[in-house]
Amino acid sequence: MAHRSHALSMVAVLTLLVSILASYPRSAQSIGVCYGLNGNNLPSQADVVKLYQSKGITGMRIYGADSATLTALRGTNINLIMDVSLSDASSSSAADNWVNNNVKPYYPDVSIKYIAVGNEVSGGDVSNILPAMQNMHNSLSSAGLNSIQVSTSVSYGVMGTSYPPSAGEFSSDASYMTSIVQYLASINAPLLANIYTYFTYAGNTAQISLDYALFTSPGTVVTDGSNNYQNLFDAQVDALYSAMEKVGGSNVGLVISESGWPSAGGTDTTVGNAQTYNQNLINHVGKGTPKRPTALETYIFAMFNENQKAAGVEQNWGLFYPDQSPVYPINFN
Repeated sequence: MAHRSHALSMVAVLTLLVSILASYPRSAQSIGVCYGLNGNNLPSQADVVKLYQSKGITGMRIYGADSATLTALRGTNINLIMDVSLSDASSSSAADNWVNNNVKPYYPDVSIKYIAVGNEVSGGDVSNILPAMQNMHNSLSSAGLNSIQVSTSVSYGVMGTSYPPSAGEFSSDASYMTSIVQYLASINAPLLANIYTYFTYAGNTAQISLDYALFTSPGTVVTDGSNNYQNLFDAQVDALYSAMEKVGGSNVGLVISESGWPSAGGTDTTVGNAQTYNQNLINHVGKGTPKRPTALETYIFAMFNENQKAAGVEQNWGLFYPDQSPVYPINFN
């Protein structure tokens, strides 16, 4: 009997350990970094991929099918979001051609996780997003690449109402989001969204505190039913969840395809604030949001300061300078 009770107690301990590990926020696995190429002084793609590996960064977003980057990613297990333009998926044949040239030669050696069909598409092009997504999804399916998910990346500008988060609703100008969200539900894919508390804060400093935008508020700032919000990021993400629920997307997940804080060039754009925001973001997203408390896959914008972007804020989002030295210390683990 003693042996049996000892075995049972060991099973109980192991079960407890497994449950603790399962519930522990896996934030390190939820974080990637966007890699832009709008600079004339950036390191080689091979060196960039080595930098990702040396820092333990497990995800990357690229804004086009750059062959040198894809080649360098082979065998690294870095999860990849790869953007494709609407024109490259404007027909079945265009999508087939793009998949044949930019996906088949690399997958599965390169861990392509999502294809983002368009990034923050606006104006008259919005009606082309869904057909392009359908063409890309069909091309991947025809090629037997069903594990690669198709989505589009939207800005927070698609929101009409965002306060309180439970009242979140797409704007009348973004009525096209209804069919996109319903299509994502039908193919079991998440919506990709670029969430920048910086722009919301900088545009409304009279009503939004810096602490709320930087994850440093000492307590609840917004109470919405049973959900309490201590930071603006959670409130914006949950407003987007609410908007999707209202158009038939209750089961559609979110991937934050861009978020960050610039270190210079604008309102409260200090190195200290950028470090505070991005470190707190990394530490936080493994816990999810009040509405959906499960790990939220998130990509920080961006890897480098890019000198060929517009002067000011746009040039100062990088975690690293082009010489690969850090703009500020950041811990991805």
